[in-house]
Amino acid sequence: LLSAIVEVARSIFGAKASSILLLDEETDELVFEAVVGEGEDTLLGTRFPAGTGIAGWVLATRTPLVIEDVQNDPRFARDVAEDTGYVPKGIMAAPLLTEEAGLGVLSVLDRPEQSLFSLQEMELLGLFANQAAIAVDLLQRARKAEGLLGDRGGELEVVARLASAVDALEDSQREAG
Repeated sequence: LLSAIVEVARSIFGAKASSILLLDEETDELVFEAVVGEGEDTLLGTRFPAGTGIAGWVLATRTPLVIEDVQNDPRFARDVAEDTGYVPKGIMAAPLLTEEAGLGVLSVLDRPEQSLFSLQEMELLGLFANQAAIAVDLLQRARKAEGLLGDRGGELEVVARLASAVDALEDSQREAG
């Protein structure tokens, strides 16, 4: 789903690249989880500190951002961009948010020279970011549930069997159970 989101975003905006970076809370790093266009062969899994660059700023402030010339923006981390092998000229980025947390950032890089990012495009990118956030949140919850089941499978399996047996009882017996 994340790959589909970045592919559609890149296509709609006519960009050279699009990516989703997710926050790894354990290491406090942003990780490239979906990439299409420039750098797609090398960026997946690449990590950098979460407080770094424009993506870090977007995540920390929970604020979408459009920059037509990143070279002149103090938030731009040129060294990180060079390490990834792709230095963009312009960026449009939106945070991936749930009610509880900032999950990551959706970025669209280097639109055609003739076009400038518009407010309507930022709203559209925000819609993509919302869909990605929902997908990431569901995935993280599923992984957490799998981890709990794996760690405590024996105990939870017994509880699940008991709950199933009680649920199968007649009303009065179920209530007593």
